[in-house]
Amino acid sequence: MSSPSSVVEHRTWHLEPDREPDAETTTYAMQCAVDGETSPASEDPNAPQDWVLAHCGKNPSHHSFREIITRPWCTWMQA
Repeated sequence: MSSPSSVVEHRTWHLEPDREPDAETTTYAMQCAVDGETSPASEDPNAPQDWVLAHCGKNPSHHSFREIITRPWCTWMQA
């Protein structure tokens, strides 16, 4: 038998990028779609792009890459 439940009040949750001073930093990386090798993560989005060009130089048949962005998010409840 299930126990009764009730809703005391309804609140709306919000989701947004975390821009607080103590938030984790956003990082960028690139991953080769051919062999799965991934660049080091960097706060500078240009550094992984340099890695892609070096990876292509070593692997001329690798042409497809994915960008991996790690961005902190937070939720908050409207009062």
